[in-house]
Amino acid sequence: MSKYVLVDNLFLYPTPVGAYYAAAAPDEEKSRKFIKQLLQEKQSPPLNIENLMRLMAEGNENKALELLSHCQKLGWVQGVENQVQSPKGSLEQLLPELLKDISETEKVLLADDQGFYLACTGFPHEVAEELSALSAEIASVHKRRSGLLMNNLGIGSHAWAIVDAFGSSQVGFWPIFIGDNRFVIAIAGIPHFNQTKFVELIWALSIRYAK
Repeated sequence: MSKYVLVDNLFLYPTPVGAYYAAAAPDEEKSRKFIKQLLQEKQSPPLNIENLMRLMAEGNENKALELLSHCQKLGWVQGVENQVQSPKGSLEQLLPELLKDISETEKVLLADDQGFYLACTGFPHEVAEELSALSAEIASVHKRRSGLLMNNLGIGSHAWAIVDAFGSSQVGFWPIFIGDNRFVIAIAGIPHFNQTKFVELIWALSIRYAK
């Protein structure tokens, strides 16, 4: 008999930390795969063992409950009382508003791995083009040097930043891995990822690109 008991009448929903964890790296660790699958749902699913096993591709109930407990302890998933619908509308309509709210300066862009920006708010067109191209060049450098960063320095992050004399980020570049696609969020100033708008951003991208 399992030591875990599911709370009734709740819906599964990723936290902002969980959404960031799911999209921050391309590897397919079990917890990451579970949250990525959750972010492909059209609406937050009811919290029950059947949905857990489906989303985790797990045939053992106890293992599914253990993985849920692990994700909950790390603050990656939560149970909410009201069902949440996925963001509605085209990405062209959604992205500018979602991006704007994840930076205190409202200067944010989303670029693809070729160095072209898909959406932008706050940056002039010419600046957005340059930052997008720079994000692709940084990704190339990171790919060549990731072994050094991880093995020698113990740095597992894919994110880079241009900092001032005090070490504060002036412009940061955060890669987002959705399915086989790699995007970059470039932000001037301090990012505000810890909010629902960030979950909606990753959710909208996942529905469009993950499958």
